[in-house]
Amino acid sequence: MPGTLVYLESHDGELTKGGLGLLSKAASLGGDVLGAVLGSGVADVAPRAGAFGASTVYVVDDEALAAPLPQPRVDALEAVVRESGADNVLFPASVLAADVAAGLAARLEAGLNWDLTDLRLEGDELVGVRPALGDTVLVDVGWTTTPRLAIVRSGTFDPVASGGTAEVKDVGATFQDFSTLATLVDHLQEESSGPAIEEADVIVAGGRGLGGPEGFSICEDLAAALGGAVAATRAVVDAGWYPYSAQVGQTGKTVSPKLYIALGISGAIQHKVGMQGSGTIVAINKDPNAPIFDFADVGVVGDLTQIAPKLTELLRART
Repeated sequence: MPGTLVYLESHDGELTKGGLGLLSKAASLGGDVLGAVLGSGVADVAPRAGAFGASTVYVVDDEALAAPLPQPRVDALEAVVRESGADNVLFPASVLAADVAAGLAARLEAGLNWDLTDLRLEGDELVGVRPALGDTVLVDVGWTTTPRLAIVRSGTFDPVASGGTAEVKDVGATFQDFSTLATLVDHLQEESSGPAIEEADVIVAGGRGLGGPEGFSICEDLAAALGGAVAATRAVVDAGWYPYSAQVGQTGKTVSPKLYIALGISGAIQHKVGMQGSGTIVAINKDPNAPIFDFADVGVVGDLTQIAPKLTELLRART
């Protein structure tokens, strides 16, 4: 298989789970697996990609990449693609990665498929799989030219450590005049006491059954007791009960924690597609006919406002 290059984002000195998961998937397909790390002061991060399947990691370490702006990264990644000769370029879904992928596709006049949930080989051809018609069917998608660019839905692939090592190669990039015209005035990050939902092993998610935004304190308390993160359905996000960054589902994020606790969530298909890869699904809902009980591993019919706080109390008593 021709070389596959994975765009790797890093935060707080660590490569993100989405990129590492894509490396592992690329390694399972065979062929050369390559990584691209772009930023300022990221040289120390790059070698860690070897443990997840990358044989070579290309690094563009430049002050022009210090701010999380897409256009300088398009210039840098273009240089990496040309240096590596990769036929496939994979991006883990994020706001920044989507902008970079779109810009790179335009620059290289390359095809871009997005929202993929699987990848496979048919001979030497890469085939992507993506949901359609409200995630009720899966369709195969392909490319007519190389390089083939693809954005993979977040949380689709888990990182699998292989214990390997990677050769690190520095790449110099030339930045276009127009690429450096934008200036980041401020960068605000939402404060959070727990892990991001994409990274969490335990997620406590809330739906309309919580009754209102104040009901999310039940989720937050239980998540804190379990060392997990809080998620939400689209309905409550649209209602303004919880931030969009926590939304799981078709129009939100895809997660695959070891434990997913659903509080007051009916389990519509749009939400199911975002969390059905969870290891164990526990649902608490007062409606015995809620669709979520059809695919939950453990179902509890009852008042979540009584059950969840008691569970939190018991967990705290054990610590």
